Amino acid sequence: MARIILIVMDSVGIGAAPDADRYGDAGADTIGHIADYCATGRGEPLRLPNLTALGLGHACRLAMGRVPPGLDIAGAPIGRFGAAIEISKGKDTPSGHWEIAGLPVPFDWGYFPKSEPAFPETLIADLCRRAGLPGVLGNCHASGTEIIAALGAAHMRTGKPICYTSADSVFQIAAHEESFGLERLYAVCAIARELVDPLMIGRVIARPFIGAPGDFTRTARRRDYAVPPPGPTLLSVASEAGRDVVSVGKIGDIFAHAGTGREVKGSGNAALMQATIELLDEVADGGFVFVNLIDFDTLYGHRRDTAGYAAALEAFDADLGRLMMRLRPDDLLVVTADHGCDPTWSGTDHTREQVPVLAFGQELRPGVMGTRRSFADIGAACAARLGLSPQLAGEATGVFA
Repeated sequence: MARIILIVMDSVGIGAAPDADRYGDAGADTIGHIADYCATGRGEPLRLPNLTALGLGHACRLAMGRVPPGLDIAGAPIGRFGAAIEISKGKDTPSGHWEIAGLPVPFDWGYFPKSEPAFPETLIADLCRRAGLPGVLGNCHASGTEIIAALGAAHMRTGKPICYTSADSVFQIAAHEESFGLERLYAVCAIARELVDPLMIGRVIARPFIGAPGDFTRTARRRDYAVPPPGPTLLSVASEAGRDVVSVGKIGDIFAHAGTGREVKGSGNAALMQATIELLDEVADGGFVFVNLIDFDTLYGHRRDTAGYAAALEAFDADLGRLMMRLRPDDLLVVTADHGCDPTWSGTDHTREQVPVLAFGQELRPGVMGTRRSFADIGAACAARLGLSPQLAGEATGVFA
């Protein structure tokens, strides 16, 4: 029975979505602008031989009408390729992943205003009272690395955690692992999760860091406290059917551990890809492996590091080649993304973009799947391939056949 390995390249968009102007993102193009930078600013093209062979350049043409520099190939792709448009209203990680898994977000998330303070006075007062805090720092929209650099010393001196948000539906709390305590930070975030539920905030994120003033570093012990999906997802359907389900990276957090099976963590894309390759030796027939690779987004997209983003894509492409060589004849590999985060764009937020859908398997007929009207087509097609009951949104026809 077929197994599916579904990899989400977090934030690797391929061009502005049709409604990008509503989000201030008309013209955004994560892959395209990175490729342009490599061809001109770096002086050598973006080299993604495996993704290109699967049809990434062709997917970009579907989305934006052009193949970015370095992503064209002489022959036909060896995989099935397409682009997908998000119908959920956000451009955030949970919305993108839930829709990929067959559950478009059926409601509007809550967001915090860009005014200062950003958070309701009652929210902060209740958090401080219940968590025994002397107060909070920040209380604004901010880049995580920048606000930790600016307020980390004051945090260590006062014991006040750093609270901030972004254009996403998120309440983030940063604290020093040693002076504040990691478990204490998690406990504060669990309280915050309860408090923001009435506001429909998608995630509370614990952002631990270490180091001394002038040299703070965020650690890999981040933890997300997400709203549980309000309906069935590919994960829950597969789990309920008794399939071998493995969630790699932050998938467990994104889906609030609902139906996520065995959860495998790792520090960085390379470690997560190595874990995924090793899983191919043990996942049972009919199993489902769902992978999130976060470095593209957090380390390079949000930090607007175009050169770093390009290098991360090239490193992933090499690991992808190793994974492809280990696939069984009836395995199906699917590579996609959840939104964009164009490192050449203004600000530090996600960008509303179309995403690539690339599929490969020895028993899969190569070709074009076109532009899909919802990310949910991916989940529906995966469910059909696994022989699971069709409980999901999306249209499976034409995706893998």
